[in-house]
Amino acid sequence: PRSIPTFLKLASLHTQCTADLKHYCTISVFIKETLLGTKASPDTAAMVINPHKLGVHKLLKHIPLNAIFDAPSKARLRKAVNIADLRLCAKQRAHKMVFDYLDAGADDEISLRRGKDAYSELEMHFHILSGLKPPLDLSTKIFGKDVKLPFFGCPTAGNRMFHWEGETAAARAAQHHGTLYGLSSLATTGITEIGKLTSGPKVFQLYVWKDRELVKDVLAKAKEGGFDALALTVDFTWYGNRERDIRNDFSIPPKYSLNQMIEAIKKPAWAYDFLSHE
Repeated sequence: PRSIPTFLKLASLHTQCTADLKHYCTISVFIKETLLGTKASPDTAAMVINPHKLGVHKLLKHIPLNAIFDAPSKARLRKAVNIADLRLCAKQRAHKMVFDYLDAGADDEISLRRGKDAYSELEMHFHILSGLKPPLDLSTKIFGKDVKLPFFGCPTAGNRMFHWEGETAAARAAQHHGTLYGLSSLATTGITEIGKLTSGPKVFQLYVWKDRELVKDVLAKAKEGGFDALALTVDFTWYGNRERDIRNDFSIPPKYSLNQMIEAIKKPAWAYDFLSHE
């Protein structure tokens, strides 16, 4: 009887290690195929089965229904007047797990709310009778690189889950506005593609995985792709308890559970966009 708790702990640890190994292998395949543009081994690649590997997008791309499904979303966008409106537009169009991934924080999301409140306490006072007139010069330096705007879009995983253009759209926007672009280690667009797309300053966000050879390969690829700086994520040794993600069974790459398929049906513009593109 005394050994039963120990046995249960070992069984639980074995289950967790098995789950972690599967998660690591899936992420490893994802990084090698997406960021590095290399093919995973057949045994490992077979672990990741999704509609795109089955070729669903090759069929749907010949049935151009995107304009019909997107019409309501574009109408809402035309009426948007601020960032809060854009957030609501995204919420109405995107799959629930995708929107919550972007919108949520960890645990009770207290830090997230405090961060938003902190920005609302800042005030900008303009100079009067100083001879200033538009366009104003907002240029500065970020990571030692000249930029025209004093901010940039931070690296975010899985952009093509939100919209089929994904990281390429964000990179083009950064290039257009003359600011920095940040690419995530869990991006859904390759380093080489982003490197060719924009000649502006770029930062690559890096997770230091236990597979050091994979880290070296990713770093070499980023350097080759013209990235100017690294953003090292140091708090990834322990996953944040993102409760909305847990409720939605969110993962990268995404799972295809019954609940997620039901949510996809509720968001036809997002679902057709996701399924009809590579």
